[in-house]
Amino acid sequence: MSTVKPKHIGRNISRIRELRDMKQEALAIAIGTNQQSISIIEGSESVDEEKLNKIALALGVTPEAIKNFSEDAVFNIIGNTYNDDSSSIKNYNCTFNPLDKLLEAIDKNEKLYERLIQIEREKASYLEKLLDKK
Repeated sequence: MSTVKPKHIGRNISRIRELRDMKQEALAIAIGTNQQSISIIEGSESVDEEKLNKIALALGVTPEAIKNFSEDAVFNIIGNTYNDDSSSIKNYNCTFNPLDKLLEAIDKNEKLYERLIQIEREKASYLEKLLDKK
């Protein structure tokens, strides 16, 4: 018989805070409490919604991110992210070529511009015909 372990919100808060390189004192100041209260919160299995919202805001995440936090997911993301430590420039493997996207946008704008010019020509021609009839 297997039991499903409930999410431990306090532990999730603690891990996210640590990953953000934030001390309990800093989090306490950000939400207007003291370090001891943060320690108690991080030891709690559940946290009331109002506190959770304040903590999420201070940590720069959503309350849902705290509730659904998974270390496995974090390590999976870190493990699958290319990071070239040989330079100060970080490459996170862009899945598209930004220059291609730029060229596509320019092409679309050119086609739109050409279409607008054609419409203006047609309008001018129509107005000329109306003037000639008078």
